[in-house]
Amino acid sequence: MSYTWIIPDSQNKTCQNCKSDFQIDPDDFAFYQKIQVSPPTFCWQCRFQRRLAFRNERKPFWNVSAKSGKRVLSLYPPESGVTVYDDDEWNSDDWDALSYGVDYDFSRPFFQQLHDLALKVPRPARSVEGNVNCDYLVNTGWSKNCYLTCNTSGAEDCAYGNAVDYCKSCFDNSHITKCERCYSSFWIRNCHRVHFSTRSIDCVSSWFCFGSKGLTNCFGCVNLLNKSYCIFNEQYSKEEYERRIADMKLNTWSGLEKARAEARAFALKFPYAYLNGVFNDDVTGEYVSDSKNVHYGYLVVGGKDLKYVQYLQIPNNEDSYDLTIWGDKNVRGYENATSGWGVSNSRFLLECWSEILDSEYCMFSRNISHCFGCVGLRNKSYCIFNKQYSKEEYEALVPKIKAHMDAMPYADAQGREYRYGEFYPIEQSSFDYNVSLAMEHFPLTKQEAVAEGYAWRDSSSTEFETTMTAGDIPDAIDNVPDTVTKEIIQCQKCQRAYRIIGQELAFLRAENIPIPRTCIDCRHHERISDRAKAFLYHRTCQCSGTTSSNGVYSNFGTHFHGTEPCPNEFETTHEPDKPEIIYCLKCFWAEVG
Repeated sequence: MSYTWIIPDSQNKTCQNCKSDFQIDPDDFAFYQKIQVSPPTFCWQCRFQRRLAFRNERKPFWNVSAKSGKRVLSLYPPESGVTVYDDDEWNSDDWDALSYGVDYDFSRPFFQQLHDLALKVPRPARSVEGNVNCDYLVNTGWSKNCYLTCNTSGAEDCAYGNAVDYCKSCFDNSHITKCERCYSSFWIRNCHRVHFSTRSIDCVSSWFCFGSKGLTNCFGCVNLLNKSYCIFNEQYSKEEYERRIADMKLNTWSGLEKARAEARAFALKFPYAYLNGVFNDDVTGEYVSDSKNVHYGYLVVGGKDLKYVQYLQIPNNEDSYDLTIWGDKNVRGYENATSGWGVSNSRFLLECWSEILDSEYCMFSRNISHCFGCVGLRNKSYCIFNKQYSKEEYEALVPKIKAHMDAMPYADAQGREYRYGEFYPIEQSSFDYNVSLAMEHFPLTKQEAVAEGYAWRDSSSTEFETTMTAGDIPDAIDNVPDTVTKEIIQCQKCQRAYRIIGQELAFLRAENIPIPRTCIDCRHHERISDRAKAFLYHRTCQCSGTTSSNGVYSNFGTHFHGTEPCPNEFETTHEPDKPEIIYCLKCFWAEVG
């Protein structure tokens, strides 16, 4: 089936999900024509939300392997209805997904048939690969001695974090790369012993630093470059710095909380760049670095010619639209989720990796080419619905199926129609909405989620019986006994139970950081609460010439617009009603030093 048309000017369409208007530009039409799909009927935000709803990033459940009957940690709760194997069992050679193959039925919608197949074919319980001594991980690969990390590659001796890629001995971090002995930080890179910091690069032995580079032994510094022994951007001698840091008593919970509040308040007195990232060329979005021609990007490193993409922190993705999570040598992809490591000319993939070529609507597959609507395949070519075909048979049948998808679309309970060119229907996700990653970017109440066709998971009444409250923990890490690792602690925020593991206690003692008073979920949500969302707002630079437009910050650098207000406008993820001061990149870099 071929989609060819004269590329029109920009065209407004109405999203069939949220009913808002969205625009398709000539470059978008050119991309859709190149990859031979019809233009989307969901706006980019709803496409993003739908892909996120098919991702449980960090909430494991206990399930039972359908192969061995043993109890396994799984991304899928027993009531999800899917068939799971322990990951080692799934990777073994003693079963073949082709045994589940079926003929395509032209009397039923494509998505209905694919969903039936997806429930039957086994899928890996935890989505892990190549790990050593990592029994309690999900969505993690090629890591060693890690505990409850997720969405991570190449970590060692880490615990409690998401996207802690190629890091060592790091705890409670989000979206950090090539770091060592860091704690409770977000979007930092090449850092050593950096704690409670965000948006920083190449820093050492620093606390509560924001938007900085090359700092050593600094505290509470903002937009600072290549400095040592600074506190709140003020220079001190080594001796005076060490005395003042000791006076803060950061080894106590009370001292740490006081310092945290002061550092956050101080950071709001300085401008933020409208886009956080470095070494970019023609980029819009947030947390984008080392990229070129990336638009509406979010948490992207090393991308080229991309649009509407998120969570591509592993580099080398290009010429693609609507990719969410992972990547690594993704080329000419569209509407793929959690897929990468060599994906070329493939569309509508879910959890597929390692050399996926010319394939569409495939799930949980490895090393496949020219496959359509397949689940759980490995090392196969020219398959449809897990049934083997010859090259000639495959090339004759696939266009007929695509035409049938348009002629007999799948309609969900809300009346949304899914033809060829759409990602999987909302109601077919194996995850409850409040378990999925969608909840972090598109928070909904139970009533709202159910009304939109998502499932919902009510909190379990079963909970571990706690042996102490967070308030019973000694204020100073020095006074915490070894026996704390045997306690079940009640979180001071959500009242749920959590524990301190031995590896964590040793780290906190070495770094002189007090025991956390909240559970890993609350700590995670606190970290990402400071993270900008993926949505863009049109704004004007808040540099008014000699000060910020709210009068809070006084410029010290020379600006291209002199003492007049900056005329630059831009798209930014920073919402207009938030307290942050937002500068264009020219004004921001004039103030960094």
